[in-house]
Order: sequence, then C-alpha cells, then structure tokens
Amino acid sequence: MNSRRNFIKKSAIVGAGISVLPNLTYGYSRKKNKLKVALIGVGLRGTNHLSNLLNRDDVVITAICDIDPRRIKIAEKLISDKNFPKAKVFGKNDYDYRNLLALKDVEAVVISTPWLWHTRMAVDAMNAGKYTGLEVSAANTLEECWDLVNTHERTGSHLMLLENVNYRRDILAVLNMVKQNVFGELIHFRCGYQHDLRFVMLNDGKTAYGKGVEFGEKGISEAAWRTQHSVSRNADVYPTHGAGPIAVMCDINRGNRFVSMTSHATKSRGMHNYIVEHGGKDHPNAKVNFKMGDVITSTIETANGETIIVTHDVHLPRPYSLGFRVQGSKGLWEVDGNRMYIEGVSKSHQWDKADEWLKKYDHPLWKKYGEYAQGAGHGGMDYFVMNAFVESAKENIAPPMDAYDAAAWSAITPLSELSIENNGEPQDFPDFTRGNWIKREPYNWMKDTY
Repeated sequence: MNSRRNFIKKSAIVGAGISVLPNLTYGYSRKKNKLKVALIGVGLRGTNHLSNLLNRDDVVITAICDIDPRRIKIAEKLISDKNFPKAKVFGKNDYDYRNLLALKDVEAVVISTPWLWHTRMAVDAMNAGKYTGLEVSAANTLEECWDLVNTHERTGSHLMLLENVNYRRDILAVLNMVKQNVFGELIHFRCGYQHDLRFVMLNDGKTAYGKGVEFGEKGISEAAWRTQHSVSRNADVYPTHGAGPIAVMCDINRGNRFVSMTSHATKSRGMHNYIVEHGGKDHPNAKVNFKMGDVITSTIETANGETIIVTHDVHLPRPYSLGFRVQGSKGLWEVDGNRMYIEGVSKSHQWDKADEWLKKYDHPLWKKYGEYAQGAGHGGMDYFVMNAFVESAKENIAPPMDAYDAAAWSAITPLSELSIENNGEPQDFPDFTRGNWIKREPYNWMKDTY
C-alpha cells in the first residue's frame, strides 16, 4: 500500500506526462490543492474505492454517506488508520446524501450504491456542480440514460463511468493490438457477464458461506437489493463489464455507434433450483417466480458494420468469464481457452497460446505502473480507474468514459427488456450524442502516462 502512495509522490517529482486517458497525470496536477472527495455508499464496492483513495497524497476525504451505520464505522476506521482528517458523516435517511452534495468542501463524489439509486444520485451530484464518478451500471431505463446526458449538457458537470474492466491487463493489450491493426479490419465481438452469483444473490449472512437462500429484507449485502432485479425484470441488467471494453475497441460514440439490438432469454431455473437444494422445497422463496431468464443473449449492430454478442449468465453453475472475443479480417483473440490466431503468423488452422501475444503487446500503462497497481482490487484494475477519475476531476476535464458512454452502454438493459418482451424484435439505440458521434475523436488510450 505504501509503495503505491510513495510512487504517486515520486511521479510528481519526475513530472509524469500524459497517459492512456487524455490530459491526466499520475500524481501531478497544475492544481496545487488536494482534491476534496466524498463517497456516497461505502458498502463493499465503496469501501474498495475508499481504500484506493486513501493511498493517494493528492486527495482528502471530506464526507461519507451510507444508511448502514455498520458500514460508516468501517469507513471511519479506514480513514483514521490512514491518518486522514475525520470526514463528515451522512446517512440518517435515504436522501441525506443531498445534504452531503450541498457542502462546499466537496469537489468530487464517488457513487457506489444499489442500481436504482445510481441515476438520481448522479443527476443530483451534477446539478450540485460536483465531478461525478458513478459505478456500473449507470442507468436502468432509457429515460435515466437521457437524464444523465441532459444533466451533463445542461450543467457542464462531468460524469465518469467507473468501468474498471476497461483497464484489465489483457483488455488493454488486445486494445493495443487493435490500434496497431494486428487483427485487421474489425468484424465481430463477443463479451458478457458470466458469473455464478447465486451465493451472492441468496445470502442471509447466517448460514455457511454460499448456502443462504434469503434476499430482500432478510438478505445481506447485494442480496438485499440485487436479487429483486432477477425477480422483476427479464433483461441483461449488468452489461457494461463486457460491452464497455468492446465499445472502446470499436470507437462507439467516437466515429461509430450502436444502431440496433435483438435479445432473447432462456427459461429460468437456476435460482429456484438453488433455493430448493439449500433451503428445501418448502422454503417460502421456493415459491418465488424469477422472471429473468438464466441466460440472456443480445446481438448489437454498429454503424460501421460490426456485430457484438453480449451474454448475461449469473444464475447457473459455471466458472467466471466475461467471454471476450475480438475478431477481425486477419485473426482473432478468445479469452476462453487463452488463444489467439493471426493469419500469416500463426500456424495454419492452429491456435496460438495468447500469453506471448499479450506479453508482446502489453499496454505501456501496465508495463510502467503495473507493480504499483497490485493489491488495489480486481487485479489492479481498480487502481487505474480511480486514478483516471481523480486526475480528470483535478483538472475538471472530460473523463475517458463519459456521460454518453454511460448512457449508451447502460441502454442495453432496457432495450434487451423490450426486445425479449416482443419476441426478439429489434430495438433501435437512441443516439445520445445527437449526431456528434460522427465527428467526436476517439480517446488516445495508447500513451504510457495520463
């Protein structure tokens, strides 16, 4: 932990330049004062962000908010242990966060709350003039997607979507290959969120780990709120871990855009079977009708003629995978199987192990700063995404993943719901940039400093 903190000091001395995300500097800013940051939501995700912020010398935590007093105590101890000044505390009711946003000594805010609160809190934060970092997914409905864009445009306040997978080491290496035309012209992508979450979504906190079958008022952590989405919605409710990295590779909102999408859902069996297995067939939750299909598959068409298959699969037993595939006219990479094929380089009709390719094209950011990111969470991704947020906020510049990205990537949820309801009928994506995608320049993600 101390090594990352000391590194930020040293990088200021040597004057680190511009990084993968435009106009950002590691530990260096023209602004001399420390960035005053508040956190709304200090559950597991918010606490992770807090820990990474506390390892920096260029921020001060001025306020925290959570309606769970147990989480406030944990956050306060983290702040105290790092010898940071005591933060102001909010959380007496669901809307006490608005009193936090009224503070003059809050310049930037990180929102890590249940999904239904994301857009309303982000809109309130932008209206209050705060630089806003928002956890994924950003919005639940098309109206909320437009709320994020319209509020950003009306207020001039910036919103950054905190999509950490965009900074995963293999993702940035493959992005490097894309930018160097190793795959040729881009044709097709696959991605998704494939993660057995039954023990997370059904958890009472009392039984053995992974054996609980409670949710809602009797559930703990994400089981208290996330599971209700599976009861009430038949949609891909968590698309951005997969769609975000792919969107960057094919320049969505910056020379390209999502045009239309079709979605289909399987029957729902996984959650019910899990409840019966661990709680018994007579458990009250065994009678719950889970509306969400166990596997939801969406196919997106882009303006430039690529297709993207996005999969949501969290109710069935399986190993974790985001299912990435990047395919062009000269070859492809598939994360499952750790394999690569490049025409004219790989042996004909034989896969290469991807390791050597990923090492060869390792992103400059990871080669230069990877050792300092270890331990920051999710294999180091969380270090880079929070650094990008802080440095963008210090300069008050447009972030790498902005309100238009938050809207376009999150729109997959309501559009998939509409398509499934209508037997796979194609749904048109709104153009959240209002035509400006044609002239917006892609971010330069390939520099070694921000």
